[in-house]
Amino acid sequence: MRIFRHYNDVTADSKGAVVAIGNFDGVHRGHQALIARARAHAEACNAPMGVLAFEPHPQEFFHPSPESFRLTPFRTKARLIAEQGADVMYALAFDAQMATKSAQDFVLDVLVKGLGVSCVVVGEDFQFGKGRAGDTAVLGYMGEMEGFSVEVFEPVLENGAEKISSTHIRDALKAGKPEVAAKLLGHFWSVESRVEHGDARGRTIGIPTANMRITDTLKPAYGVYAVRATIYEEDKPVMRKDGVANFGIRPMWETKEPLLETWLFDFDGDLYGKHMAVEFVHYIRGEAKLDGLDALKAQIAKDAQVAKKVLASA
Repeated sequence: MRIFRHYNDVTADSKGAVVAIGNFDGVHRGHQALIARARAHAEACNAPMGVLAFEPHPQEFFHPSPESFRLTPFRTKARLIAEQGADVMYALAFDAQMATKSAQDFVLDVLVKGLGVSCVVVGEDFQFGKGRAGDTAVLGYMGEMEGFSVEVFEPVLENGAEKISSTHIRDALKAGKPEVAAKLLGHFWSVESRVEHGDARGRTIGIPTANMRITDTLKPAYGVYAVRATIYEEDKPVMRKDGVANFGIRPMWETKEPLLETWLFDFDGDLYGKHMAVEFVHYIRGEAKLDGLDALKAQIAKDAQVAKKVLASA
């Protein structure tokens, strides 16, 4: 999948695409269905299939916060979108210039002159342009005027009633319900980062952990999880391992910032500096302050048994 960061830089062979537009935070089942619909259009007319999303997320531009709300930072989102079969991703910069662009100028400058879209697929609540003045009716009218088609895609409902949304997924993760989040996502939620050096306490009790900071994504409920990790080398997955992880401030040796510490089962190697993605599969328990290293080691052994049982059927 090719990635373009500015609409003025799109090459001729990546223009004329059928384009799905949205924020796609999490790339959940609703997003996947919308992208699949765009892919079906693209295959029918032998055109490239593209996905347009803004980076940073518009909410991060308008309401900056030290704590991220995002389910998927750019790297993860791009990988998930590529897995949906997109030929090209237009990851356009959302800055002051984009924020002040009128709905009409967005269509003319970005969609027509920049991308040369042949068809656009959007959700029914899609709004765009300065002050969110443009909606699907405006987009459809301008599409007729400028020579591209527009399909308004109906939302995917959970249990036939409730719209699948990134907000519901965030709420589930904050509540320690990764299985609920996974059902809505269509995949396990994960965090990605480079493994950094820790204080090596795990090694002293024979349980070495891979330590990761979560800085550019939502922070889930503190506690112990059954997890599945993918280790990458040069952006390619080279190994998957089951494990158990603690996310939080470690009450026994409290840290200022929450830390993800993952013990991979049946693994003996050096992970420092490697890129790793950790999938949150099941919430085992909350964080606890235990009475010394022996108690900690015994509790981790119990947590590991629970994790292995859960992961065997996950």
